[in-house]
Amino acid sequence: MDIKKIFDKQNIFLLLLILMVFVGKVIPYQDSYNQIFNLEAFIDWGIAGIFLLYGLKLNLKEVVKDVSNWKLHLLVQTGTFVLFPLLVLVFYPFFRDTIYFQSWLSVYFLACLPSTVSSSVVMVSIAKGNVTSAIFNASISGLIGILLTPLLMGFFLQAHHSEGNQAEIIQQLLLKVLLPIILGILLNPIFKNIIQKYSKIIAEFDRLIILLIVYESFSKAFIENVFASVPSLVFVVIAVSVVILFFVVYAILQWISRKLGFSREDAITTTFCGSKKSLVHGSLFVMILGIPEEQKVLFLLPVMIYHSFQLFYVSWLASKISKTY
Repeated sequence: MDIKKIFDKQNIFLLLLILMVFVGKVIPYQDSYNQIFNLEAFIDWGIAGIFLLYGLKLNLKEVVKDVSNWKLHLLVQTGTFVLFPLLVLVFYPFFRDTIYFQSWLSVYFLACLPSTVSSSVVMVSIAKGNVTSAIFNASISGLIGILLTPLLMGFFLQAHHSEGNQAEIIQQLLLKVLLPIILGILLNPIFKNIIQKYSKIIAEFDRLIILLIVYESFSKAFIENVFASVPSLVFVVIAVSVVILFFVVYAILQWISRKLGFSREDAITTTFCGSKKSLVHGSLFVMILGIPEEQKVLFLLPVMIYHSFQLFYVSWLASKISKTY
């Protein structure tokens, strides 16, 4: 069955993520290693490469074709970039000016991320939802996120950055995100067939860069003994919080879909696409939003936990829904 193949592949990736954390502890990447291989520079180029490939893969015809289903698209994007952040912002007064503020901000960072691309479409397809609308929302969410995620995070990060740092962050966004995507879209007609032919290899490149980001971030965290300052209870609270966040968003989107009279297919697409968060964008934005080195792991944790949970749970849910159709 296709679901088993997809699940197994994602399962292997999750195990590799855990392995990178372990390797970061046992064999942390030292600055002296840069003389042999500059990992940080490779990741920088890899980030730009991912967004270039994103532009090359973006099918604008598919995106434009489904514009007419605007209620569904508006609800999905509102769920992704408004509902998610608002649910976390409610707790801001309780964590402001406390030692747990950064932990709250890491969950808020997760809430500001765009939806996933490939897994959203795959899961909607398995559950027999509206695949065309899933493709539209998966594509447009990534583009909106490039602008909105830094903007939403900027309200809380700018207090920690000088004007020079702000300018550097904008430069990073332009060079590593916007320009590669624009270049990819412009080159799409020329390289479209090649990209489709080698799509599986390209997907593996995405995963490689994510794994390296996780390894580098956790290496620095272990070297600087970051975890000593974070109580175990904080990790448990973060894990429980992101799982609850998923179910709350899923339930709200499901309720609104019913109130708007969505078809079964459209309701599946709304709940699946609107409740997902992208590990790819999370890993990349951790590197380019000017988040301090010692806090990168804390920001990656909610994203990794949420990503793992959504893959396991939504894979099972999609399979269950498909059997009831």
